Order: sequence, then C-alpha cells, then structure tokens
Amino acid sequence: MGGFTEAVLERVRAARAALSVALKDEDAYEVAKAQDELDDALRVAGRHGIDAGADAADEG
Repeated sequence: MGGFTEAVLERVRAARAALSVALKDEDAYEVAKAQDELDDALRVAGRHGIDAGADAADEG
C-alpha cells in the first residue's frame, strides 16, 4: 500500500473516531465538523479508487 493510500485511510479513520466522540458527547458543533471532515475524506478516497469501508450514510 502506498503512502498516499495510507494517509487517506488514516484520515478516514481519524474522522470516524472524531465523529464517534462528538456523537457520544452530544456536541452538535463537533458532530457537524467531524461529519464534514469524514465526508471530504471519503470523497478523496473515492476519487482515487481507495476502498475506505462504509460510506458516509453509515456513519451517523
């Protein structure tokens, strides 16, 4: 796996983790911010043919 692919997958993992924490904390601002980051990371992955697992619809 190349460095770019690893970086994209790490970005997706970090965004998913941040979203999970924000949802648990019931912090609407952080949820919105984390969801935006996750959506963007998944778009980048998709554009480059990287399988990042579940799509954004499965995240919330």
